[in-house]
Amino acid sequence: MSNLWDLSHIQPQPASVLDGDTVPAMFWNAVAQRGPNVWLREKHFGIWRSWTWNQVADAVREIAGGLMSLGFAPGDTSSILSNTVLEWVLADLAVLACGGVSNGIYPTDAPAQVQYLCEDSRTSVLFVEDDEQLDKALEVRDQLPLLRKIVVFDMEGLRDLKEADVISLDALRELGRQYNAAHPDELQRRSAAVKPEDLAILVYTSGTTGKPKGAMHTHAGLTYTVRGYNTLISRTEADECMCFLPLCHIAERMGGEYFSLYTGAKLNFVENPDTVPENVREIAPTVFTAVPRVWEKFYSGVAIALKEGTRLQQAVYAWGIGVGQQIAERVLAGQPVPASLKAKFTVARWLALNNVRKMIGIHRARFLVTGAAPISPELVKWYLALGLPMLEVWGMTETCGASTGVPADRIKPGSIGPAADFNQVRLDPETGEIQVKGPNVFAGYLNLPEKTAETFTADGWLRTGDVGTVDADGFYRITDRMKDIIITAGGKNVTPSELENELKFSPYITDAVVIGDKLPYLTVIIMIDQENVEKYAQDHDVPFSNYASLTRAPEVQALIQGVIDEVNKKFARVEQIKKFFLLDTQLTAEDEELTPTMKLKRQLVQTKYARQIEAMYRN
Repeated sequence: MSNLWDLSHIQPQPASVLDGDTVPAMFWNAVAQRGPNVWLREKHFGIWRSWTWNQVADAVREIAGGLMSLGFAPGDTSSILSNTVLEWVLADLAVLACGGVSNGIYPTDAPAQVQYLCEDSRTSVLFVEDDEQLDKALEVRDQLPLLRKIVVFDMEGLRDLKEADVISLDALRELGRQYNAAHPDELQRRSAAVKPEDLAILVYTSGTTGKPKGAMHTHAGLTYTVRGYNTLISRTEADECMCFLPLCHIAERMGGEYFSLYTGAKLNFVENPDTVPENVREIAPTVFTAVPRVWEKFYSGVAIALKEGTRLQQAVYAWGIGVGQQIAERVLAGQPVPASLKAKFTVARWLALNNVRKMIGIHRARFLVTGAAPISPELVKWYLALGLPMLEVWGMTETCGASTGVPADRIKPGSIGPAADFNQVRLDPETGEIQVKGPNVFAGYLNLPEKTAETFTADGWLRTGDVGTVDADGFYRITDRMKDIIITAGGKNVTPSELENELKFSPYITDAVVIGDKLPYLTVIIMIDQENVEKYAQDHDVPFSNYASLTRAPEVQALIQGVIDEVNKKFARVEQIKKFFLLDTQLTAEDEELTPTMKLKRQLVQTKYARQIEAMYRN
């Protein structure tokens, strides 16, 4: 059980734990060192199945052999169109092991997007998860002359498929066994021939302002960065981690797959995105990395459960979390925690806080990591009060993930920490833009030299587009995206993310977009939390027939107005929200208004709901 006043269990690891200057070299070295130990775990037909390093290596050899039997050459690109499943990692490592380039495609992408990404990356072999993803590929197959083969992970419902260009993963592995038997040294030769400067992976940006751009990362960049990660948020072979965020996103690719490869930490795959809460409780990870929306969901689940508890349960929790908050405040201020308060906290954990941690599934966690989007400082403090340090990291696709990180012994809620030791970070003195330089920075955008040049300053620093500040201790704070800063009609600069984070701290609000650029006052578009608001409506006898009618109910409107009123109290009058609009459709990952990490796309939302926005300023 972690104690906030003793953080010796979260010390970074300065020494390298695994040799290798390419991903294949690192992987084969890991297999040699850890062969019989468990690395990957997945739930199959309700039972957890473990994969040792040796078993993973066998699968990688066979898939790589199968690729080579198809004529897959060094430098060729293979794309993976799939949810986060174990086979994703097997395919990715196999592609890299035989000298190829690996590219991920979001399973929520439409056929037209699949076509563009395969065409732009010059994909010759496409891995797809199942029949749903195969349908997308087949729809655009005729427009992809370079695509030689489609490999399907899960053939359920496809047993009778007769497509010459489609093959199952099992069949590919059989081809690989035959190829490797006939060419026993070829894969070893291919892996050894991979050079650090070779292109390893493509990670496409979300494309909110145009077509997605393929960020290129070399083997040197990946291996350098993953070693750097261990000096920031150390893991060991004893750690249990979860893999559930999209693997085509840089956060899970680096922080999940490659970081676990490097450290040997066990990687557990959830059944599907809907079972994450259940799987967290089953796995009880010792290190848990997630995006703010996940942390917000856990908090709101606890808040709603408490409202259903007895008065005694509510009182015990209030006392326990109060004790935790007292300790958190002292730790944040760098003050010692007296023995009497430590004793109270022991009782508080026994009476209430341990149950809250078990309810979420974080009772074994040494620490938590959050990133990919801003998080409310109040939420960080709440997890601290439970006894769990939450370390915020910041980075982007182009920096190969985390570029700054909050150290465990100097947590500052609202800060993204100082620059990581493996790169440099600075502020542009004129614009306040955060800029990054280091071997972790990407090699440029595929086929887009002009866009690449625009992304760097004249002296070689990456323009991140994030605006921030830095304090005397070197801790950076994101204030907003350069293009998102609001300047009201009265000339007041407003940082919308601060308001939005406060709103999202409510269990009834999933996301929010503050409006007000060149306008007389601030308004906000809100996406409610369907589960929690429906529960509120049922408990208060609010009639509704569907999601749209729920958002229009006067009682729900009043509920959200109450949240806004409380948030407004924390801000100056000019920064307060005057009106709001509730989205009357529940958005999902398939909707263009959401990013793959489930954040509302500000520009698209503002464009789509322009009429409703105008109404908030007209009435």
